[in-house]
Amino acid sequence: MMAQDNRKPITAVETVKTLSAADIIELCDAAIEAIESGGGFGWITPPPRNILEDYWKGVMLIPERELIIGRIDGVIAASCQIVRPPRNNEAQKLTCSLTTFFVVPWARGKGLAPLMLDEAEAFCRSEGFKVINLDVRATQERAIQRYEAAGYIRFGEHPKYAYINGSYATAYYYYKEVLEISEHPNKGKVGS
Repeated sequence: MMAQDNRKPITAVETVKTLSAADIIELCDAAIEAIESGGGFGWITPPPRNILEDYWKGVMLIPERELIIGRIDGVIAASCQIVRPPRNNEAQKLTCSLTTFFVVPWARGKGLAPLMLDEAEAFCRSEGFKVINLDVRATQERAIQRYEAAGYIRFGEHPKYAYINGSYATAYYYYKEVLEISEHPNKGKVGS
């Protein structure tokens, strides 16, 4: 009879600037698991491995994207991205979007999702963003519960957000104010 491992898993979350070859392999593995479990990653079925590898390499090249990863016992098990508005969108310079958030099935319920949200929000505040926007498919009940528990406010619904397996999927739109205008480091500066 095997002894049951009752130790608490080690969780870690970080905003990354580079990815190692091992990180890309783990991100691909995690993305495939998330896609296969209906994790709302955008793909309905996992693409070929080389497409996923190119995707993650591409994320690191886009200046408007920041990648946050979560690990359980050193293995990548979660990911999300912060997307900045394009430089020419001065009217929305204080808003950003949280996108492609997933936690692999084997890592769910271990406290990684709230840590990922905390890291994303801390990053956004450090960059002077006032509001985080996001959208989530209505079928992603656990994600919806997590966002609402974290104070995200649902403000809209799109009944034909995506087309999956022969029918439309509804999505909900959320926002959260993470920095008061009075706290913004560039308040009152022209062209900031």
